[in-house]
Amino acid sequence: MNSIISVKNLTKIYDNGFKALDNLSLEIEQGEIVALLGPNGAGKTTLISAICGLLSVPENKIIVGGFDVAKDYRKARSLIGLVPQEITIEPFEKVKNTVSFSRGLFGKPKNSHFIDQLLKDLSLFDKRDSKNMMLSGGMKRRVMIAKALSHEPKILFLDEPTAGVDVDLRKDMWQVVARLRKSGVTVILTTHYIEEAEEIADRIGIINKGELLLIENKTALMHRMGSKNLVIDLQQAANKIPESLSHYNLKLSDDGLQLHYQYDVRAQKTGIVDLLSELKKASFKLRDLQTSQSSLEEIFVNLIKE
Repeated sequence: MNSIISVKNLTKIYDNGFKALDNLSLEIEQGEIVALLGPNGAGKTTLISAICGLLSVPENKIIVGGFDVAKDYRKARSLIGLVPQEITIEPFEKVKNTVSFSRGLFGKPKNSHFIDQLLKDLSLFDKRDSKNMMLSGGMKRRVMIAKALSHEPKILFLDEPTAGVDVDLRKDMWQVVARLRKSGVTVILTTHYIEEAEEIADRIGIINKGELLLIENKTALMHRMGSKNLVIDLQQAANKIPESLSHYNLKLSDDGLQLHYQYDVRAQKTGIVDLLSELKKASFKLRDLQTSQSSLEEIFVNLIKE
């Protein structure tokens, strides 16, 4: 497949000296869905803004659909639909007029049939004559998506698209994204919800402090994230882990009072029952058991350490 977006060694430093992007390179293939994950302030929105030509960056850094964003901004931007985090729609305008106006901004001819179908796909058709101010937060978010798709772009950026959206609307949005992928649209989204990335993304990228720490296949990355830690408190401190337990890859705490065992929550057998049985045979006396699963923030920290 051909890259529809190519970012090479992109650095963005603001006037106050803050480095939002640090020598970041990224290749996105046509028709794939990429989820960008990272804590607040990681650089996700800055990266999207740069690709969309909304930031001043050095030339020859970003190519969209074969066009240099700095030199051929209009041609590159015409390929992109952007749904920003903030809801920015005229409150007194009707839904259909809002979407149609956005289409006109990109020089596209009027097409009522296309706009109506777009509104139907986003479950907005019944609200087409309603003023934007009368819509719920989730419906306003859908109008933003309709605006971004009004000029039939080949690339769609979704910056935290489900912020403040209830579960049902969130699922509907991902169905729309799935349909877009089938039609060949490339989708790049940022999200704090790891389950969203797991649900629809082909690849997942991790951004922190302006650096792209990694970008890899969803299945491989989610396998790394899908582990739990069993902490076993001992009544008496142990000096070492017996050879008979070496195949469990246990870790002993510095004070010898805890054993740590990591296991895959997706596996049919976690090995916990067998482990506890063998601990008893090895004369370990247990005080307590507790399990924990890494939060998204902890996962980021682990990736940074790696």
